[in-house]
Amino acid sequence: MTARSAAAVGGDAVGPVGPVGSVAVLAAGGYSVRLHRRSLAVCAALALALVAAVLVSLSAGVNSFPVSRVLATIAGHGTPVEQLILGELRLPRALTAALVGAALGISGGIFQSLTRNPLGSPDVVGFTQGATTGALVVLLLLQGGGIGTSAGAVAGGVVTAALVFGLSAHRGVAPLRLVLVGLGAALLLNSINSLLIVRSQLYDAQSASVWIVGNLAGREWTEVRLMSGVLVVGLVLCAVLARPLSLSEFSDERSTSLGLHVGRARIGAVAVGVLLASAAVSVGGPIQFVALPAPQIARRLTRAAGPNLVASGLVGGVLLVLADFAAREAFQPRQLPVGVVTGVVGGLYLAWLLSRERKRGRA
Repeated sequence: MTARSAAAVGGDAVGPVGPVGSVAVLAAGGYSVRLHRRSLAVCAALALALVAAVLVSLSAGVNSFPVSRVLATIAGHGTPVEQLILGELRLPRALTAALVGAALGISGGIFQSLTRNPLGSPDVVGFTQGATTGALVVLLLLQGGGIGTSAGAVAGGVVTAALVFGLSAHRGVAPLRLVLVGLGAALLLNSINSLLIVRSQLYDAQSASVWIVGNLAGREWTEVRLMSGVLVVGLVLCAVLARPLSLSEFSDERSTSLGLHVGRARIGAVAVGVLLASAAVSVGGPIQFVALPAPQIARRLTRAAGPNLVASGLVGGVLLVLADFAAREAFQPRQLPVGVVTGVVGGLYLAWLLSRERKRGRA
């Protein structure tokens, strides 16, 4: 239902215009929002799962705490030891994992919707690697700090996205061509990143080597505030782009016939996706295989057409919180970078996905 048709039915009233099957429509003035009931239920369940995953990450481990003490500490009533372990070490790390995972999940949903291909996620088509290159240039060559690294990651992601889409554009952006160009860009950028590390000083190279795998250890409230701000901005922009993203899953010709300015919508969506992926890279490093499976899992759960960005973000948050908990506790007394866990699990998922796409004749 379009905004005009919603206004014609509901006038200026705010409230449900009426359910159509599994879809309910809310209208306010001349605007309307379609609510897929199963999607709402799935998002609510995923939000509860994300809260439960964060509580497990806080309470379980070598130093375990009852959930009641975790909640008391969050409320500011913990003992000094609980405040140190839970409030200063585990809580910022768990929240950072949830926010970074959400940003990667939403970014993956955007790019998979634009490319109309389940392989079109930022860590497959080179955007994550480009953000990594930008961050490494600031870290290793310019000796920059946190703000500079974030700016470098965003700049690297934007430049890579522009190059990939530019090289893919020939009478429109063909999804398969974009994925292939992106894969080539990812391989090239991985080589550049390795060269930057090899040519740097030993201490810097060691630090960068840990960071480039994807690591959330030692994250503080500064990273939580940064990712919270980026995620809020990203969600607002995604709300604006909701209709263009849904229409972009059709062919360019059909999207244009439905009133979509394809080029403008694609540029806006790419900008939001790159912003989210680059911010995630600047905080947690290039964590692989979260942006790839999260939108696919979300779509299977909601069974709804469209990019399913909220569900994708929640799935990404749950996946990364659980992966970071496993990296922190499963190999004690050592802690692994979270990228090792997501890489192993995601690599298996990618192999299954490629096999599935090959059988469908799409890869």
